[in-house]
Amino acid sequence: MTNGGCDLAVIGGGPGGYTAAAYAAGRGMRVACVEMDAVGGVCLHRGCIPSKTLIRSAELLDLTRASFSDFGVKVRGEVSLDFGQAMGNKAKVVDRLHRGTKSLLKTAGVAVIQGRGRLTSEGRVAIASPDGGLEIDAKHVLVATGSAPRSIPGVEVDGDRIITSDHALFLDSVPRSVVILGAGAIGMEFAYIMSTFGASVTVLELLPRALPLEDEEISAALQRLYRDRCEIVCGARVTAAVKTDSGVKVTAGSADGSERTFEAEKLLVAVGRRPLSEDLGLEECGVRVERGYVQCDPVMLTDNPRIYAIGDLVGRLPLAHTASMEGHVAVDAMLGDNPAPLDYTAIPKATYCIPEVASVGLTEAAARDRGDDVATAKLMFRAIGKAVASGEYEGLCKIVADAGTGRLLGAHILGPHATELVAEAGLALSLQATVRDLARTVHAHPTLSEILRETAAQLLH
Repeated sequence: MTNGGCDLAVIGGGPGGYTAAAYAAGRGMRVACVEMDAVGGVCLHRGCIPSKTLIRSAELLDLTRASFSDFGVKVRGEVSLDFGQAMGNKAKVVDRLHRGTKSLLKTAGVAVIQGRGRLTSEGRVAIASPDGGLEIDAKHVLVATGSAPRSIPGVEVDGDRIITSDHALFLDSVPRSVVILGAGAIGMEFAYIMSTFGASVTVLELLPRALPLEDEEISAALQRLYRDRCEIVCGARVTAAVKTDSGVKVTAGSADGSERTFEAEKLLVAVGRRPLSEDLGLEECGVRVERGYVQCDPVMLTDNPRIYAIGDLVGRLPLAHTASMEGHVAVDAMLGDNPAPLDYTAIPKATYCIPEVASVGLTEAAARDRGDDVATAKLMFRAIGKAVASGEYEGLCKIVADAGTGRLLGAHILGPHATELVAEAGLALSLQATVRDLARTVHAHPTLSEILRETAAQLLH
């Protein structure tokens, strides 16, 4: 059957798709959102939200074990983890936010259609669902199908002993030991969760350092802080993963030609994500796809004038908040508003292990590589009164600036609430502020945010 037309059909109901759908409806467009699973996407159901809920359980467990007594608070009896309760709480949080997302779309007037959307050669959206098929004729189509976990040759994910983050969020119990393949954001977040919950953790990273996309000094500091928590082996190229009677045996080679074998109950593969661009009818509609990523212009328009794409499918900076903002840009472009393209250097990156890591803008190495005359400043959190008073003072802030003009080029934070603090630096970067602007902004005392002002102030001398 063919459904009536609409102004916008969104394929994918994740953080990029559903926010774009609600925004477009709020601007007067007739919108349909096609989602094969549940609105909220991977981020809500198998990513950002459930993992952060478990991180909070781990953080509270850490705090109760280590810090309450320092503040005169006594906890009777042994502090332990109720894993079933932690997983149950995670499920309740996801359910609550899922209901909120559905309510948001209903209130906005978005028609949510359950099923798998696919573009037809005529530019319509064909939807396959258990209830039958239908087609939507839309003036514009926004493709926001997201991504799925990657694996590597020689490592076959089975969902039991060799798992991805999708499986790790639904475990029945805490494994005795786990090898985590990949020390990016996902790998380090699960390293924190699993080690705090009681597993013996080894992290294997192909590149020379953990969190390889972050500033080198931040990565080095995090690795030092994690020495007593887990083993992090960098420069490790995994060549095989073999299931055994008790778990998994992982073989990894190093640059000097030597090999090491690691054994654990579980192998968690966290080597990134791949775009879900297969079997969407993109090529038939004249949309270029390279290495799985949809190619589009700065306002998210593909080579087909009716079709836009956003998020992990495009892969410019595959983060949930990137997808959401790309969706706004795409809708504005559809409506002829001539939106400014996103400045991807001003989009923050966040890793929620404890202590947190967050950054925005250029690393020192990236700024020097592009030829900037660079000045940097660093300050430890132990110099900040609120951090010491709170008992959370591990980590540092690093600012990268242009040595001549003082213009802020990047900010990098390892420490308590880093993912919240980085927003101020993101605003400063977007406004092309200087370190003088940041240093002369009055911050309340005592607050953690003072670390940004005081780090910037070092560059005024």
